[in-house]
Amino acid sequence: MNIKKILSKKIHKSMIKVGIPKKYNVILRSCKRKELGHYQINGIISAAIYLNINPNDLAIKVVKNLNIKKIISKITISKLGFINLFIKKEWLSKQINLLINSKKLGLTKKIISKNIVIDYSSPNIAKEMHVGHLRSTIIGDSVVRILSFVGHNVIKSNHIGDWGTNFGILIAFLKLKNKKNNLLLADIEKLYKQAQKKYIEDVNFAKEAKLYVVKLQKKDISCLKIWKEIVNITMNYNYQLYNKLNIKLTYLDTMGESTYNDMLSNIIIDLQKKGIAINNNGTIIIPMKGIKNIKGELMAVIIKKKDGAYLYATTDIACIKYRYEKFKADRIIYYVDARQNQYLRQIFQIVKKAKYVPSNIKLEHHMFGMILNNKNKPFKTREGKNIKLNDLINKSILKAKNIILQKNPLIKKNKLEDLSSNIGIGAIKYADLSKNRINNYIFSWDKMLSLNGNTSLYIQYAYVRAISLLKKSNINLKNFLDLKINFINHYELNLAISFLDFEEIILKIVDKGTPHILCNWLYKITVLFTSFYENCNILNLKDKMLKISRLKIVFLTSLFLKKGLYLLGIKIIKKI
Repeated sequence: MNIKKILSKKIHKSMIKVGIPKKYNVILRSCKRKELGHYQINGIISAAIYLNINPNDLAIKVVKNLNIKKIISKITISKLGFINLFIKKEWLSKQINLLINSKKLGLTKKIISKNIVIDYSSPNIAKEMHVGHLRSTIIGDSVVRILSFVGHNVIKSNHIGDWGTNFGILIAFLKLKNKKNNLLLADIEKLYKQAQKKYIEDVNFAKEAKLYVVKLQKKDISCLKIWKEIVNITMNYNYQLYNKLNIKLTYLDTMGESTYNDMLSNIIIDLQKKGIAINNNGTIIIPMKGIKNIKGELMAVIIKKKDGAYLYATTDIACIKYRYEKFKADRIIYYVDARQNQYLRQIFQIVKKAKYVPSNIKLEHHMFGMILNNKNKPFKTREGKNIKLNDLINKSILKAKNIILQKNPLIKKNKLEDLSSNIGIGAIKYADLSKNRINNYIFSWDKMLSLNGNTSLYIQYAYVRAISLLKKSNINLKNFLDLKINFINHYELNLAISFLDFEEIILKIVDKGTPHILCNWLYKITVLFTSFYENCNILNLKDKMLKISRLKIVFLTSLFLKKGLYLLGIKIIKKI
């Protein structure tokens, strides 16, 4: 259920009844100071100015026409016309019981299932994934989970860079060095760098490499065999990393640039026939309308070079066409960093103009910022190199292990390994997901592994507390699912009211792809639960009905924390 939506509709009806124009939307906010109310209606002042009426008088009229007695127990109006609403405890009790009994924790909005393609992670072949791949991978994975949770058909697409001139160069170098068997990804990456250096410095090798580029494009059996081996070694390594990170990508989701090779020549011909692409002295380009460079000049996208080589743009145009035709996509979302925004806007404009996708199909770039060090510089090693993602993960697990050993030096080794992995990896993911994706953020080990503040460990620890209470109670709550919940104090009440925001949070992420608002909500739940836990007697209560009532709030807290962490791709822990 979406409490704000329910109340907003009723308030809007009342506003229209008293003569407020439709253009004045209801702004319903949660009150920070709960003693003033649980929700506050804003927007009366601007409407009062338009109607030339005292804001307080207008607020009184709105309140008189409100039909919310079943939901609201008390309404107060400030002198400035702010309307404060207090939730009725009896109504809230019924809603909490409905949440406990619902399959999707109160998600009641009926979703028309859409085919949604999510393009994320997209590592490079012949290279280990580095920290620059982290944001796309974990933000994309969280949104995949959330879209699937509400009922959409999600097609995961790992668009790997597995084709092009660089592979011809690498294959030529492997042949030259007779390096074919038992290669690890680290070996291939070193050889890749050596091959690039030799290509620049050695004219004869450059000529040989170009021949291999042509051979690969013509699908020479020997070249294809080496190419496939390079791709397999890289992706086997990457999928071990995905598994470690609890990312839902599988081999079936891999769709490399090579997937679209056979489409490229026809794309060029078709775009020229439609007058979208033109021949500019042997180079095929697409002049862009409305998109300018930093000098203010109109731009053009090159889709075929004079030497016949295709570009990333050509592949990306074919890719969108393929995704629409193959998957009947209603929406295609790219999780790519902000620096690619102009480029993607160009590609989206081209495919729409060429009618490769209908105008009603949504093409979205959900951009994200960079990870920075404490000096606001790109997060790299001391030598200025990219930090390997696996190294980052291992370091976080080690730090988590040290924290656990300080708290529990006698912990069994197998439990230590599992726990440190869940905490360490959860910390990395949550530190990223809790930031608004469009912003850069500063990476901090101390903050992300803290037991206090907006961290995964703080939330995981709250879950441990909740399930520990339930276990110690020895009460089967299934026998009391319909029992009325009594709200004796504000600790219980404020926590229960916060549960009503879940649907609103989830639907916002479905629309905008911003998991940080789920993190903020989970943190809010955790803070409220911690206050409830520390200030409300539960296990030692003599009043059995009140005890069960509070245990039901604990139970629902555990359900929301567990589901919330799952939707972020973070594993729960059951004991520290």
